[in-house]
Amino acid sequence: MRRNSVIFWKGKPEKKPEDLKLVVGLGNPGRDYVNSLHNVGFMCVNYFARKHNIRFNKEQAKSRTGLGMLDNTEIMVVRPHTYMNRSGQAVSQLVKKFNVKLDDLLVVHDDLDLPLGKIRIRKSGSPAGHKGLESIIQQLGSQDFPRLRVGIGRPISTEGLAEDRNADVITYLLSELPLEVKKAINQILPMVNEAIRCIITEGVTAAMNKYN
Repeated sequence: MRRNSVIFWKGKPEKKPEDLKLVVGLGNPGRDYVNSLHNVGFMCVNYFARKHNIRFNKEQAKSRTGLGMLDNTEIMVVRPHTYMNRSGQAVSQLVKKFNVKLDDLLVVHDDLDLPLGKIRIRKSGSPAGHKGLESIIQQLGSQDFPRLRVGIGRPISTEGLAEDRNADVITYLLSELPLEVKKAINQILPMVNEAIRCIITEGVTAAMNKYN
């Protein structure tokens, strides 16, 4: 699909789209992590892509990407192929390659500090310990980009040393989803899909008022 030209969508000429929007889901590549909680960001953009007939059919900038249209806005959905703590390498390359404004970047990620199945939208902010966000902020040199947080809750840690509790968190994030957790995530995917649509078509503030 060419940018800066007339786009033919479903056989009909359309107006030139607005600036490209990047919708990035965070996760870890590889079969070992497909069904882990830390891949909730991937699950969300996969669902969004399916609902909008977008195929992840291109490899670029250390990512798997797909292009689509939503209300005359060109969207690129993205799954970085770096590991989580290097997500910024992929995101920064795409931002630079397509000259994307940070307001037009949306990062979808798991959040330990939200209850399972809850979502929150923010215009900007600190990474709050999320390694993927830390990497993106470091590479972009800014934390002023929207993000959609999907709650996964924290594991129930036994009493003990801080390093033991940290190990519990890592195991929780990277282990395969328990059945009840998988059901909760599947139930929240349609709402995440609608929240992403709202952010793209109505703006972050409107989406925050509706979904927070």
